[in-house]
Amino acid sequence: MSFKFDLHKKSDDGLARAGEFTTPHGAVKTPVFMPVGTLATVKSLATEDLHGTNSQIVLGNTYHLMLRPGADVFEKLGGIHNFMKWPGPVLTDSGGFQIFSLPRSRKMTEEGAVFQSYIDGAYHNLTPEKSMGVQNSIGSDIMMVLDQCINSTAEVPETRAAMELTHRWALRSLKAHSEITIRNSDAGKPYQAVFSIVQGGVHKELRRISADFLTQHLFDGFAIGGLAVGETKSEREDMTELVAAMLPEDKPRYLMGVGTPTDLLEAVGRGVDMFDCIIPTKMSQQGNVYTSRGLIKLNQPQYKFSGEAVDDDCPCFTCANHSRAYLHHLAKCREALGWRLLSIHNVFFYNRLMAEARSAILKNAFEEFRRDSIESWREENDKIMLGREEAE
Repeated sequence: MSFKFDLHKKSDDGLARAGEFTTPHGAVKTPVFMPVGTLATVKSLATEDLHGTNSQIVLGNTYHLMLRPGADVFEKLGGIHNFMKWPGPVLTDSGGFQIFSLPRSRKMTEEGAVFQSYIDGAYHNLTPEKSMGVQNSIGSDIMMVLDQCINSTAEVPETRAAMELTHRWALRSLKAHSEITIRNSDAGKPYQAVFSIVQGGVHKELRRISADFLTQHLFDGFAIGGLAVGETKSEREDMTELVAAMLPEDKPRYLMGVGTPTDLLEAVGRGVDMFDCIIPTKMSQQGNVYTSRGLIKLNQPQYKFSGEAVDDDCPCFTCANHSRAYLHHLAKCREALGWRLLSIHNVFFYNRLMAEARSAILKNAFEEFRRDSIESWREENDKIMLGREEAE
């Protein structure tokens, strides 16, 4: 089965889109949030938990999985789906952002990214071809090209150089992908899609150049990269809207590494289809949960005796079975079970938000849904802040 994207509906009241893409491991309705499973696991969650949160697709990371357990493990055990017992689609990031996060342990060259392993100190040269090869061994449904990620507010000369290197790497990745596709076909293995990544920082002209260049080539989808790394919220939204408008309507659009619930709704309203972020599980680890009325910090003392569910409007496992008081206790004790239960809720919340956004798009009511949701969260957070001030 090849990769296919169908655009079901474009909102009459804006730029939001509802669609569906198909992969060898199932179909995914968009807009969609992808829980981050960097190491072939979404932090604290078993695959059974992911099913319970209505997750459609998870994300893995080539950089980390190449270092541990290694491509040979995936080759021997039949790929990431069998390895982690997740039957649904998987997207693998190329590792460009992780290498960007190692300023003292990596060197960028025309050939690739030379970096030092955080595990054993060994040096590796991750080239576009090797990144594609590792992702082929992992067996993901969607592979990302290797890109050079830099601070989004870097000056034009530095940003242009990184963008142009990303373009050259993208073409090398596409060539390697073509060769992999032939081998996989001969071996009876399923097709793996490949997405390119539009770069250019916060510079509009560079973003236009990048989108124009990449869309001339036969990628299965397009990502907006290099954001959420230094720019303001308004700059991120401006770049997202600018790039999304330049991308083909018949291909998925993926905003990488973003963000809060508000960020997701703002990006959906600008024509984005796919998202990933560590925020839901990271916030859970800190005792924080998203609800239909705003963010709740369960470490706070007012929840010690609360018999309420986290969110009485939520049907997830956590809300159906546990009180705020119990979850407050687990969070204060830093019990692993607390992280798991709050992650179940937060991931469920993100998935439900995207499902509700899709429903609103199909009804031509997305802008109203976006506006009302954000305003409701803002009002609740204002109440929380006012309550703190009165208590002090």
